[in-house]
Amino acid sequence: VPATVVVGTQWGDEGKGKFTDLVAQDASMVVRYQGGHNAGHTLVVDGETFALQLIPSGILVEHVIPVIGNGVVVDP
Repeated sequence: VPATVVVGTQWGDEGKGKFTDLVAQDASMVVRYQGGHNAGHTLVVDGETFALQLIPSGILVEHVIPVIGNGVVVDP
């Protein structure tokens, strides 16, 4: 099964969320496998701005299944 993996090497603010949203157009799933709610990203879709934190970037793509893995810290 082919996969595209986005890995950050600069401790944040690298554009991972934007890139993930871009490649999500051709994906069936977007998986967040680690991290916590402090890792925010902002997406602009059709002129509307969405500020996300815990949610995977590809959630706004209609055909994509978003997955939050068991390595993600959830702070209710």
